[in-house]
Amino acid sequence: MKKLILGLAVTASTLAFAQQTTSTSSATFGVKGGMNVSSLSNGADLSDSKSKIGFNAGVFANIPLASSFSVQPEVLYNDLGSKVTREFTAGGNTYRNEYSRNLGYIAVPVMFQYNATPEFFLEAGPEFGFLVSAKDKIKNSTNSNSSTQIATLDKDDFQTFNFGIGIGAGYYFLPNLGITARYTAGLTDIYKNNSGDAVKNNVFQVGLAYKFK
Repeated sequence: MKKLILGLAVTASTLAFAQQTTSTSSATFGVKGGMNVSSLSNGADLSDSKSKIGFNAGVFANIPLASSFSVQPEVLYNDLGSKVTREFTAGGNTYRNEYSRNLGYIAVPVMFQYNATPEFFLEAGPEFGFLVSAKDKIKNSTNSNSSTQIATLDKDDFQTFNFGIGIGAGYYFLPNLGITARYTAGLTDIYKNNSGDAVKNNVFQVGLAYKFK
């Protein structure tokens, strides 16, 4: 609960600062979205897990701090998790089982950006995440048919708060429109009462950002 309050406080204070400085330092607001390539690290039951394709979407405020530096708080929906695929042949049939864990977070990155040029920037900073959904999707298929099941997981088994560190870059090929890329490494074990290796979120994101002028 303390971590949740801390994350919300950081978000509120940063956005309030953005509103106060809009007229004096040319703060800009925008929307962004793109593709996630996420995975879960470690965990004995995830030894053969692979990356899962998901998405992210949300809003941001870019606040200049100096001629070449700015801070960019964001509020995003983040689709994270991982996927396991197993395939085997028996009795002349090929069986394929696809299992994916889908974890939905409201993420609040606070990126500190170095603007190497007016178009190109590098960034790094913390990300606060708040779990809002947890589901498993299981797809079983053979040569002739397939079936899909979706199971809602008990969120009480997971940590509500997720903390990570992000590093990335971006390039605005138009004054209002740019491409961004970021890798965020999770530092929080996503499971409560985990007696084994810590399982952490990791995600590579690529997408588009649009600034309102």
